[in-house]
Amino acid sequence: MYIPHKYKNENIEEVKDFLKKNSFGILINQVKGKPWATHIPLELDEDEDGNDILVSHIAKANPQWQYFKENDNVLCIFNGPHSYISSSWYKEEEVPTWNYIAVHVYGKIKILSEKEVLESMYKLVDKYEAHSKDPISLDSLSKKTLGQIKGVVGFQIAIGTIQAAYKLSQGREHDHPKIISELESRQNPNSKEIAKIMKG
Repeated sequence: MYIPHKYKNENIEEVKDFLKKNSFGILINQVKGKPWATHIPLELDEDEDGNDILVSHIAKANPQWQYFKENDNVLCIFNGPHSYISSSWYKEEEVPTWNYIAVHVYGKIKILSEKEVLESMYKLVDKYEAHSKDPISLDSLSKKTLGQIKGVVGFQIAIGTIQAAYKLSQGREHDHPKIISELESRQNPNSKEIAKIMKG
């Protein structure tokens, strides 16, 4: 991904925290020579050696997984908040722009065993049920329901490169108070979140 230097975030701990909080991403590889994308939760975890990995699964009916071995290098895209920035908020004349956070993760993919898939599903469900009023557990599901695991392919991605773009009106710090005020006045939750991040 092209990222002008002033928008690069090289604070790996901050970026990893972003990945944990914005784990619904896009998995991209090649299927029959064409780009193929699937929208799925991609959970940041560690392997047995403490290396960062992403873990997920897709339906066996999705042909994407059949090309994992042929094209084991994959791209995962994660989007954060974003908002239009009007140049009417600037002190000097300029064109409008867009503020956003986006992270690209490149790595090598490996298919998991059924046992490893089930372990990853326990983690996934426990994470997202933690704040439910009536949380469920995979332990409470019938064998018939859990049998659906046979319809998915689980995988992990050994992370090679992480690219993080945090475009937050860098270089226009003198306009930040007005930009933040305008973003906060909008009804769009993305705009409000960008304002919050800009305030630090």
